[in-house]
Amino acid sequence: MRELVLRFRPFFFYAGLFSLVINTLLLVPPLYMLQVFDRVISSRSEATLIMLTLAALGALSVMALLDVLRARLLAGAGVALDRSLGPRVLDGLLAQTARLSGAEYLNGLRDVNTLRSFLVGTGIFAVFDAPWLPLFLLLIFAFHPLLGVVAVLGAGLMGALAFFNERFTRRPLERVQGEARRASRFIDASVRNAEVVSALGMLPAVTRRWAGLNDGVLREQVVASGLGGTFSALTKFARQFIQMAMLGTGAYLVVDQHVTAGVMMAATIILGRALAPVEMLVAGWRNLVEAKTSWQRLDRLLNANPLQAPGTELPEPAGELVLERVVFGLRGVERPIIRGVALDLAPGESLGMIGPSASGKSTLARLMVGVWKPISGAVRLDGADVAVWPREHLGPYIGYLPQDVELFHGTVADNVARLGEPDAQAVIRAAQRAHVHELILRLPKGYDTEIGEAGTAISPGQRQRIGLARALYGSPRLVVLDEPNANLDSEGEEALVRAMRELKQAGVTVVVIAHRPSLLAGVDKLLVLREGAVEMFGPRAEIMARVTRGAQPARGVA
Repeated sequence: MRELVLRFRPFFFYAGLFSLVINTLLLVPPLYMLQVFDRVISSRSEATLIMLTLAALGALSVMALLDVLRARLLAGAGVALDRSLGPRVLDGLLAQTARLSGAEYLNGLRDVNTLRSFLVGTGIFAVFDAPWLPLFLLLIFAFHPLLGVVAVLGAGLMGALAFFNERFTRRPLERVQGEARRASRFIDASVRNAEVVSALGMLPAVTRRWAGLNDGVLREQVVASGLGGTFSALTKFARQFIQMAMLGTGAYLVVDQHVTAGVMMAATIILGRALAPVEMLVAGWRNLVEAKTSWQRLDRLLNANPLQAPGTELPEPAGELVLERVVFGLRGVERPIIRGVALDLAPGESLGMIGPSASGKSTLARLMVGVWKPISGAVRLDGADVAVWPREHLGPYIGYLPQDVELFHGTVADNVARLGEPDAQAVIRAAQRAHVHELILRLPKGYDTEIGEAGTAISPGQRQRIGLARALYGSPRLVVLDEPNANLDSEGEEALVRAMRELKQAGVTVVVIAHRPSLLAGVDKLLVLREGAVEMFGPRAEIMARVTRGAQPARGVA
């Protein structure tokens, strides 16, 4: 984050420079009052009053113009930061979520919005104005040392209130944000599972669970608001008391004829102006804490996904897939999900993967396409580690159909083209390879049919077949299919078998996870996975014979 924000130093440099001039020009009204009391009234000179008024009006006009320019400059910095940071954060957010570690950064784009809102809000002005407090204190000292001492004591009191406000309210505000994010994630999950919630009558239970989470937010909010309100009230009281103390001290000096009445009024106004940013900071402390917390979360996210320098672009792979003693597990889980899996596939070979539920088949599929990175070992495509191969370079050579197919809002052509600029010929060719071209033509607008959010406008079977066309878009050399016939009817399964046969004829390396023997009839090798380890691996005919022999006694016992 620091490196990224340093690119916008000119914005903040000029905003700071404008703040210096603005705060200097804010001295015009008290100095104008000083001159009116001490010169104009005593001399009764109308010409002096007119010249002072015109000069003050010109200075205030310049101040207003610079204030507008500063606001636009900071707004521009916020927009530029959003445009620069947003794509990086989205990239890191998707990468971390795909690696099962994205829960902490789920609201990454909201954090970007929080930073931008802070830069265009009033709180940032207080941050730029507060550092010029010594300038006002020096001027008050120039009027009279006793007035300067009162001003310094007052500024110290306001600073102490700001310090204790930060110390006592930071934790409660962070807890409010944490509880709010937890409740928000639960609502997002509930909306995604709205059908199940409705069908199973889970709405009361979901509402109770959300209410419990929301009560946590409200409890923390009450604590944070109480502390914030207390410090805000103390700050307002302290500021009014300090101004009264300054006015009383000035009156004492006027009575003893140490200063004039104009000095008394000017010093009081200058001190009020000097303390205003501090009061504003305390009042808007929640926004400042939220911006700071968002900064820290984004910093961790970007550090976890550093910007990679463009590497040497590797040639198109032939499709040789090698797994070298791959081990994979989740943080906090003692037993690995994948335990030392090793296999190799020559270009154009096909592999069927079978095994009981929770044996790690889908996890191994994700490792093969580089979505997840193994703890130890490596998955290599033509000798290159797929976990470190830049995704934008590797993606066109990979075809992947997950177990749960999700499509994006847009047209069928957009989804087949992987949300890139649709190449009509390439889209149609991918659909034909997946034998889904005729099905798409029967849709209301063919390839231009809008499928709705997450593909809700089409059936699960259609969604799975369009997902297969997306996997075959371009020229993939490795295609991994995770239970690709889970939602298919007989026609769809027959089309899938034909597509797999044609991929084999084209020399594409294919890995398929399936429970139905029909999909495994044409594969070259078979892998039996059990509890994350290879139980059997070898030519299909040999492994199928061993599986069949092992199943016969079990049926006899039953």
